[in-house]
Amino acid sequence: MPGSLVGDVIVDQEEDIKVLIFTFGTRGDIEPFAALAERVAREGHTAVLAAPEAYRSAVSEPAGFLPMATEMDDVMRDGMASMSGPSQAFTLARRMSAAMKKSLDEQWDAAQQVEPTVIVSHPKALGGLHVAERLGIPMVASLPLPLLTPTAAFPAPFTAGSFPRSVNRASYHLVRFSALAYGGMINRLRREKLGLARMSRFSDYLHAPDGSRVPVLYPFSRHVVPVPADYPASAHVTGYWFRDDPAAAHAPSPQLQAFLAAGGPPIYVGFGSMGFGRGAGSRGRMVMEAVHEAGVRAVVSTGWGALHAESTADVMVVDEVPHGWLFPRVAAVVHHGGSGTTAAGLRAGRPTLVCPVLGDQPFWGRRVHELGAGPEPLPLRRASVGTLAARIRLLVGDSGYAESASRIGEAIEQEDGTARALEVLLEIEAAHLSRRSTV
Repeated sequence: MPGSLVGDVIVDQEEDIKVLIFTFGTRGDIEPFAALAERVAREGHTAVLAAPEAYRSAVSEPAGFLPMATEMDDVMRDGMASMSGPSQAFTLARRMSAAMKKSLDEQWDAAQQVEPTVIVSHPKALGGLHVAERLGIPMVASLPLPLLTPTAAFPAPFTAGSFPRSVNRASYHLVRFSALAYGGMINRLRREKLGLARMSRFSDYLHAPDGSRVPVLYPFSRHVVPVPADYPASAHVTGYWFRDDPAAAHAPSPQLQAFLAAGGPPIYVGFGSMGFGRGAGSRGRMVMEAVHEAGVRAVVSTGWGALHAESTADVMVVDEVPHGWLFPRVAAVVHHGGSGTTAAGLRAGRPTLVCPVLGDQPFWGRRVHELGAGPEPLPLRRASVGTLAARIRLLVGDSGYAESASRIGEAIEQEDGTARALEVLLEIEAAHLSRRSTV
């Protein structure tokens, strides 16, 4: 098919749908959207992932890539690795604010290059709704967490505790925070770049300027979070967005292969980007001693400075290894409860211990425990050598956790989340064209 070159992206002019995907965050915020981009492109449409430069290799042809929010990513990585006090937190916030403004401009630049017919946007990207309004195209919000659609079934995932149904629904007003906190820079984008009217700081990410509901794609499994009965038709729980063959693109180091072959399946321990500076050494010592006390072998991931440790005969310390490749090869997983890591562990059918730190991590820890796939979560701030070792022994010693995790993994494997997401995008595109033709 004929096409035009946009940077390093070939944009085909004859295809039915052009999807521009904005996303930002840690790897768990990037990988699902990269999988979606690859699926859309493989089915004959144009798909371009706009994300930080560090994730360029996360997406492969025929999908395209454009850098966006690279400076935000650099600031976040620096902060996760080194933040240790209020003064540094203030400096980080100022740097992040400047980087966010630049990211909003980059989103508009990307849209002008790709000329999409639909935008899929992670809320952290901030600009998707406004760029779509300027272009007169649909915007679809997407988040691997049930946060953007109010429900009485459970409270907003960033809250703790159990509440009456009416309070549960009210708790979703949390999503207004982005407009309240970043309304100034969003309105700068709208006025100076997009030529749009100001928006209220009390608007939310759930409604388009005309008041209609913004469609939402939720890339998680209904077997992990059952679809609430009061979800509107605009909320689509598609199943997780995984690549078809997560093992194909990874070549493990000879050292890791040798370690895995040297004994029984180890457990995995890793806390992703939950570093926060000075505690990395003590966390590393705690993990190493707990693993030794529990009497298990382990692959320990340092992540973005979450912990520091050195390999021993029974522990292999690695930087990062793709979870889709590693988790089927371990006996159990211990992690912070990020949405992507939780998905990978459950897909592999592995019993899971969540040690949450912040954000949505306690929510995923509770879901894993309620599903019977792992022990009660152990907040990382309360973990000690003794408590972590005891929880690891329970994790690997209770066969019920392994059985439940295996059942959930089998159910997840039956879903095709990216295929369902593409179906929804095509339906949204068709409905938009139908409305436009009647005007």
